[in-house]
Amino acid sequence: MEASVKQEKSLLYNKVYMRVYSAYATAAFGDWFDSLAIQVLVGYRWHASPLMLALIPVAVALPSVLLGSVAGVAADRLNKLKLMRICDLLTAILTVLVLFAPNMVWLLPLLALRSALSTLNVPAQQSMTRSIVREDQLLQATSLNGIVNQGSKIAGPLLGGVALTLLSPQWCILLNAIFRAGSYLLLLSVKNIHTGDEHPAVEVQEGRVPLRMMWAEGWGVMLRSRLLLHTMLFGLTGALAIQIIDFQFTSLFRVISPLNESLLGWMVAASGAGAVSVILLLGKLKPGTSYGLRLGMGYVLIGGAVGGLGLLQPGASVIWVLLFGWILGLGNGTFFVTFNYCLQKETPPHMTGRIFGIQSSILGLVMITAPLLGGWLVEVAGPGRIFMNFGMIQVLLGLVGVLFGRVLWPEAKRESVQPMVEHS
Repeated sequence: MEASVKQEKSLLYNKVYMRVYSAYATAAFGDWFDSLAIQVLVGYRWHASPLMLALIPVAVALPSVLLGSVAGVAADRLNKLKLMRICDLLTAILTVLVLFAPNMVWLLPLLALRSALSTLNVPAQQSMTRSIVREDQLLQATSLNGIVNQGSKIAGPLLGGVALTLLSPQWCILLNAIFRAGSYLLLLSVKNIHTGDEHPAVEVQEGRVPLRMMWAEGWGVMLRSRLLLHTMLFGLTGALAIQIIDFQFTSLFRVISPLNESLLGWMVAASGAGAVSVILLLGKLKPGTSYGLRLGMGYVLIGGAVGGLGLLQPGASVIWVLLFGWILGLGNGTFFVTFNYCLQKETPPHMTGRIFGIQSSILGLVMITAPLLGGWLVEVAGPGRIFMNFGMIQVLLGLVGVLFGRVLWPEAKRESVQPMVEHS
């Protein structure tokens, strides 16, 4: 009897979820090989300026702004599994093409096209998770996804650093293409999907609703829910601060250790270790609704780590980089799990894709403006000062979340979010 109860509660016994989860894990692992290789290729091998480095996240973010909300509607309306398969296959093909990019002029458009596929894939994956997982298992699913996302930061950069020592960045990019193809093959093994928390009547009705009306419905639900709106705004403000310096770690580490190309990989691996440790802890706690405390503490830890890295001087010990990377991971893990759980929990199941599509659009808009501003600030004032200042801003923002969390995310009154359009 006890074993039966454990099987019912644990997602590890959900065969469909585990196959989708394995595909996601494979793709996430490959992405970190790729991300590290591109930064090393552009920053250390091509000797790109901070402003040119900033163009990479801009190219990646532009499709999210243009397609984010539409992708959310597509995820709610189309076959999620087929959409994820197509995205994985085309991403593998585009990654192979990235191998042959001779300079930034060729690299940026290829990264933008690949990002467009990711913009379609993320809402589909989130919406599918919501449909194949029971509500009481959402925190467990979010934690497992977080462990994959952050755990890949440990293995990916470490193995990527070894690969970069022995091979060229192009080999790491090729490995990402192989992993993405593996994700596609895993999704092909998923056959019949039986969802336990579906809303068939709503889905049938929505099939007759125009795309524009479905898009407007998603925005209406978010704007009328205090919890969703405050979560989005808090995430947007924090993303604005962190994205200013997020792609300038290469600029900072070129000052701290000009000859050590693997330092970025070590920092990211330490960050992944910190994130996994805190995600495992959060997965054992009761979900609750203390969003403000957890989101705010995530920002405080992120800001403290970023500011600490900004204070490091040339020749500083790698121990300090690893320590601040680990603290950065603690903050990332805390914020990541809480933010995604909040969106999953507070969104009507049949609208999950649209809400995550909106989130993708908002974050994409931030990533177009913030990295360019960050690149310009780093060129003018230097990476150390910019990291320190924006770390302090992140800490202050986190304190706002901690101190005013009960006002921004009220726990006593649970909101009932109804669709903006009544279907009859």
